[in-house]
Amino acid sequence: MPDKPPLNPWRRFGARLRALTNRERLLAAVRANPVGSTITAAAVIFLLVFVAITIYHAVRRPPDVHNESATFNANETKPTRETVNWPLYGYDQRRTRYLGVKGIKPPFKKLWKYGARPLLEFPPIYVDGKLYGVDNSAHVFSLDADTGKILWKRRIGMLNASSPTYSHHRLFVVNLIPGQILALDPNTGKTEWGKVLPGRSESAPVVVGKRVFFGDEDGTLCAVDRRNGHTIFTTQLCGSIKAAPAYQHGILYLGDYGGCMSAVNSHSGKIKWQSSSQGLGLGTTGRFYSTPAVAFGRVYSGNLDHRVYSFDASDGELAWSHSTGDYVYSGPTVADTPNTPPTVYIGSYDGNLYALDARTGETRWSDSAGGPVIVSPSAVGNIVYVPTYSPKGTTGFAMRNGRRVFEFGTGGGNSPAVSDGRRVYLTGYSSITALQPLTKKQIKGRAKARKEKAARKGKRAAARRRHRAQARNQAQKKSRPSKKQSHQQPMGGPQKRHAGKGASG
Repeated sequence: MPDKPPLNPWRRFGARLRALTNRERLLAAVRANPVGSTITAAAVIFLLVFVAITIYHAVRRPPDVHNESATFNANETKPTRETVNWPLYGYDQRRTRYLGVKGIKPPFKKLWKYGARPLLEFPPIYVDGKLYGVDNSAHVFSLDADTGKILWKRRIGMLNASSPTYSHHRLFVVNLIPGQILALDPNTGKTEWGKVLPGRSESAPVVVGKRVFFGDEDGTLCAVDRRNGHTIFTTQLCGSIKAAPAYQHGILYLGDYGGCMSAVNSHSGKIKWQSSSQGLGLGTTGRFYSTPAVAFGRVYSGNLDHRVYSFDASDGELAWSHSTGDYVYSGPTVADTPNTPPTVYIGSYDGNLYALDARTGETRWSDSAGGPVIVSPSAVGNIVYVPTYSPKGTTGFAMRNGRRVFEFGTGGGNSPAVSDGRRVYLTGYSSITALQPLTKKQIKGRAKARKEKAARKGKRAAARRRHRAQARNQAQKKSRPSKKQSHQQPMGGPQKRHAGKGASG
């Protein structure tokens, strides 16, 4: 789970301002010197105004940035293949979280569900018919993607909060407790090599060539040899590293809890540039929990200062920032599709999913996700999926206009959906569900079955109405008197009257 953000600096300075402008202290100072009290009062008022203006400029939240001159490459993220593996957290080395496939859309049918008691804070990966994941209790497991059957499972520690990475027929897994990185055989789970780290790590590795890159909570970006785990270089960044590094063109991009977004040369470990977040005021910088995405010549990331950021990938210049209503733990999903312009999809703790213009940061559309979003969305085909922890659920939105097209009663996974180009594997709070899109024949069959069911239901309802009508008619017949009974006169009454008249006459 993400760490709680620091206290808002506005609250801290509110107490200091109240102490500085204490009314009783000021009045006491004026009464102590009655001579020249008018001058003293004026000086005090001037001082208060000056202090208030100074504090306002010191603590006010910096406005968002919109830099129209920043570099933007609109033709950079076109998918080259439609059906591929999903071998690491975020789908590719740039962590775009977008798989451009056709035909993967609702309605779905459930093929299988894998359920485990420990939390699945991060999603599995998919490689060659198998899913690989790690739960919160540091159990690494492999599942058959067709059946959901457990192929192997083993425990590597006490606490984990990351996805594994597959490369060169190995699984690379970092761990929180104990702090370590392991290389595992994907067929058996057997440890090929392990390395103890100076700090804990939840930074999902990225593998480039013969090197494995990841960060740790001591603020160190590490590069180790993928063949034996030997350290190649370490680079100290501004603060604790929670995010996973993104990679493109020989450069690693990574945010940290010191508020820096860094670009590091993957060969030498030298820092190319570092840029700061704007923060909440008081000269503070926000924390980057969000794993960045690299696209369109930009680096995109969320921050705990409530903003989404876009940096120029070449020099770190801030292209734009966009404020949301709360913390942005979420990592961005970036995509350019035939039906949508280059767009950044990202969630906020304010409960909304935002679709932002990747060039300008302006809102294309936004909608409620149903609860606070502290995880990253992911996109498959033309649908972006976003989960919520409270209430637990996953919603799918059409990337073109934000229309809700999918709802599923489980959520909580960090980046909820991964795909192999045929199915969607949806991560819940402690489960994985395989969803298969229905074929046109199956959709027609379901529609026909629904019509037949509705027809049967209508016939049963009509039969019940006829039965009730017949019952009412029978009851009414029993309660009405017959015609013979209604016209029959009482016996003896009139005869006695006639007999009386005759006798009296």
